[in-house]
Amino acid sequence: MIMKVAVVILNYNSSEDCRKCVSFLKRQEGVELELVLVDNCSPDGDKVAALCREQNCTFIASSENRGYNAGNNVGLRYAAERGYKYALIANPDMEFPEPDYVAKLVATMEKDPEIVVCGSDIVGANGIHQNPLVRDGNWVTSFSWVNGIFRKKQTDSYEFIDNYKGSHYCAKVSGCCLMVRMDFIQEIGFFDEYPFLYCEEPILSRQVEMAGRRMYYLADAQAIHRHIPSTKGDPVKRFQHWKRSRLYFVNHYSGDSWLGKKLASFSIKLYVQLFIWTRSRY
Repeated sequence: MIMKVAVVILNYNSSEDCRKCVSFLKRQEGVELELVLVDNCSPDGDKVAALCREQNCTFIASSENRGYNAGNNVGLRYAAERGYKYALIANPDMEFPEPDYVAKLVATMEKDPEIVVCGSDIVGANGIHQNPLVRDGNWVTSFSWVNGIFRKKQTDSYEFIDNYKGSHYCAKVSGCCLMVRMDFIQEIGFFDEYPFLYCEEPILSRQVEMAGRRMYYLADAQAIHRHIPSTKGDPVKRFQHWKRSRLYFVNHYSGDSWLGKKLASFSIKLYVQLFIWTRSRY
């Protein structure tokens, strides 16, 4: 029996990316997909609505932009209401050259019911691997940005990337593209909607851990993330969003002691302040 899968694509002023992403997903084989495009109260929402009419996709308009997790939850609640077993979360700037990409993720999760979140190999336009991610450490790792000033950059992946060459259970996967088991998503009350942007992955990672379930990284499936950081708005404003979300993670999900949380919070605030100060000088 062919598995039916909901694909949630959250749009915010990315209608052209949405069109390209839909074109790749329309070529997927071995699964039956319902493409659910959620517009996060975006200036180009009308274009996405027109795309959905043209390509027979489901269009849902949010009444307000409450951030990444809240926007994706709109699509996930739709998927839950319609009884989907799995949902794929995909950013609009994702590309899927492999026609059996979604089918591979489904097959992996069907074999192991303990897997509630599954990610694949993801490469950027520069060829650098973006999955899987290492587990967030304790308060000590909140000071890792100090070492990062002097650390030599890797050429094939980032320093926060785990082994991408083989499939394995992992601690964390990128939120730009992942498959979730819908009964688990309903069990945790959907994605935590406090973060507007950033730290969605660490939070989901801890939720999976606390539930005694598993995340999995599938090296045999690959997608492309055409993310261009320079087009994503004011970096200072985005860093402020990161600080807000990271402090929330530290205080609610890190498991650190009271002192550890204070030290981590100090480091985060100092890091952001130094970034803003550096930006203001140039």
